[in-house]
Amino acid sequence: MVDEIDKAIIRILSKDARRNFTAIGKELKLSEGAVRRRVRNLMEKGVIKSFTIEVERGYQVKAFTFVSVNPNTPTPTVAEALRRVKGVEAIYEITGQYDVVALLAVSDMAELNKGIEDIRHIQGVRDTNTAIILRQLRPTSSSYSL
Repeated sequence: MVDEIDKAIIRILSKDARRNFTAIGKELKLSEGAVRRRVRNLMEKGVIKSFTIEVERGYQVKAFTFVSVNPNTPTPTVAEALRRVKGVEAIYEITGQYDVVALLAVSDMAELNKGIEDIRHIQGVRDTNTAIILRQLRPTSSSYSL
């Protein structure tokens, strides 16, 4: 179970995964060892899956391509095939009109067109709809909430 102290640690690490245990302990009035134990327990329980960084790659074009899958084709099969398309950064199986959405990040429109064509040629893809990202805004506070 995750208690209020664990939630506070998660909120702090969500804002800055490099924050050291001593600083977290001072903020929460805990010892460095107590913070370390709690983080280790959260990792062992699978609550904290990884510590990552986000790097700006300087891509000029990012887009979401929504994919409708033929009912005779298993959606996971198409989602797995999307992993091999150049420029695909993330794949999500979703609900609604479309079955899968892929985030493409490429250097230019020609590369985006190629990626979309490659997606359309995957066996089982019935239809696609692509939305080019014009601007990305970051939340002012951590997007993590418990």
